[in-house]
Order: sequence, then C-alpha cells, then structure tokens
Amino acid sequence: MYQALYRKYRPKTFDEVVGQDHITQTLKRQVENGKINHAYLFTGSRGTGKTSCAKIFAKAVNCLNPKNGSPCYECEVCKALENANNVDVLEIDAASNNRVDEIRDIREKVKFLPVNGKYKVYIIDEVHMLTESAFNALLKTLEEPPEHIIFILATTEVHKLPQTILSRCMRFDFHLVPEQTLIEHLKNIFQKENIKCEEDAFNLIAKAGQGSVRDTLSVADCLVAFSGGDIKTKDVMDILGNSGYETNLKICGAIQSKDIGTALSTLSNLEKQGKNMSYVAKDITITFRNLLVCKTCNDSKIMLGFSNEMYDAYMELANKFEVKDLMEDMKIFSSIEAELKYAISPKTLIETAIISCISESEKKN
Repeated sequence: MYQALYRKYRPKTFDEVVGQDHITQTLKRQVENGKINHAYLFTGSRGTGKTSCAKIFAKAVNCLNPKNGSPCYECEVCKALENANNVDVLEIDAASNNRVDEIRDIREKVKFLPVNGKYKVYIIDEVHMLTESAFNALLKTLEEPPEHIIFILATTEVHKLPQTILSRCMRFDFHLVPEQTLIEHLKNIFQKENIKCEEDAFNLIAKAGQGSVRDTLSVADCLVAFSGGDIKTKDVMDILGNSGYETNLKICGAIQSKDIGTALSTLSNLEKQGKNMSYVAKDITITFRNLLVCKTCNDSKIMLGFSNEMYDAYMELANKFEVKDLMEDMKIFSSIEAELKYAISPKTLIETAIISCISESEKKN
C-alpha cells in the first residue's frame, strides 16, 4: 500500500526534525542529562513538528540506550513503545476529548506506574480545545504530578490557554520552516524516491507549503500522482492555480507603466484559465516583494534562489521601479488579502488594487 510522503518521512529522531534546531537541541540535552520536566508546552503553526517531537521525546526519556538524545529503537523499551497498544505513551485529541470527565479520568490513571519504561507520557494535542472546567481539572494534576508522569501539551492557539496552565509548563515555540530548508528537505526525499523535479518547481512547492513540512509534502504527493514522478514547473502552476512568474511580472510591469488595459486584460485571462484569484493576488504581492529585494539588496540572487533566467527577468523590471512605488504597491496588495476570503468577486477586488496602485503613482508624479 502506498504511504503518503509526510507519513513515510515523519522524523523518528531529533536529528531528522526539520527547521527546529532551537528546540531539538534543548530536548536532546535534557534526555542526555536526565533533567526532565514534568510538563511541556509545544506551540506553533500546523505541520512544524510539534507532535513528532512529542513522540520522539516520549520514547527518548524511556529509552535504555538513547543515542545523541534520541531513542535507539533497539532496546526492549523502545520496541514495546512502538507497539500501538502500549499504555506508557498515550495520545489524546483534546478536540474530541475536551470535557472535564476525560481529564478526571486521566487524573485517576496517573497514579499507576508505567509498564515498560521509567515515565508514563501523556501527549494532549490541540489542548486549547479543552473546556474551562477541563482546564481546571488538568491544573490540579499539573500542580502536583507524580514523579513518573510527563505531560506534553500541543497547540496551534496558545493564546487560548489559561495563564495558570502556561506558568506550569516548559514552553517551546515551533517556528515556520524557511523555504530554502523546505526545498533542501524536498530534494533529499525526491532523491530517495527517484522523483524528478525542475528547479523552479521546488520553489513553488515550498512556497505553497507556507512554512509547514507536512503541507509541503502533501502538495508534493499530489504533484507526484499528477506527473507520474517527473514534476514540471507547469504542473505545479496547474495544480496550485498559480499564475506563473512571467504573468505576474507582466501585471506588475503594466502597473509600473500605468497601462491599466494590459493589467486588467491579463488578469481576465487568468480568470478564464480557471486560476484561483486569491492565489493570484498573493502571487502579485510576493512579486512586488521580490522586485523590492532585487532593487535594494546586493545579494538578492542568493536570497531569492531564482534560476538565472528568472532572476534576469525580475532585475530588468525592478530597475524600472522606484523603491517607494514598490513599497506602496506591496502595501496595497497586502491590504486586500484578508478581504479576499469573504469577497463576492475576488477579481473585482484585485482590479481595484491594480487601479489604486496606478492612481497612487500618478499622484506622486
């Protein structure tokens, strides 16, 4: 049976976790030094490694022979914890088990010693979904936990947690993974899977992942199925609804030359091709940002990671812009991103933004 890439390449050691060195280094040292806290809080955007790190840590603190702070997967405890029926590492989804009764049940069970390892670990995912009474019940356990118990609370919305819970946890903030790191991760996986992919396609896939390893691999999975293992840049644009950098530059160039007709007709053609207007708006915003980088940064080619052809096209247009105009255009398009979610006609919103950019430029002149 085919296994999705994000599942197949889920990290099993801290060294395999992508883009969270500031967290994995601390957790490895705690395992090596035996200085383990009773409660941890993992917070950050989806797909950045919170649950993966929680599972690795749960095994590592129980492992008889940890390797570089990670579980060895060879000792009898590691093998026992790999069994789905083990009772020492328990994962609880707070979204569907958010009532006070479930937490009271945990309070009763924490009294029992672990069966295989040294610690019994409770991983509570989406912990912000707990009710107020459930949080109060959890607080009682966090205040005076048994020595053999570790709680790992994971959430994407840390602001919803009571301060009383936050103050009793060791907090780790998971960052969005940089695009270049995602690209390197993709290249490594594609090489192992014997998947071919054009260089510019890597950039588009990583950009679509928006800092999430899981989302990036999910997009890659879709493209592998579509392309049969030979991913072209055009495939990515077709699947994701991207407009392509040439088209984005054409619209931005038309704005620079105050050619409303070309800008609006190009946008209309994208709509006829079935392109997602929200993606188009986001692409134009990013294009203005990239033009600004080309205009102002000496090492812009390294920063952007573009192919020679793509970089030359950006530089040619960037040289026609004033920095203040690029900043103003980027500001106008950034301001409509939130409105696009609820707009009856996203295309009309983008057209308005295009005209606003040109109008602002004409006022200054």
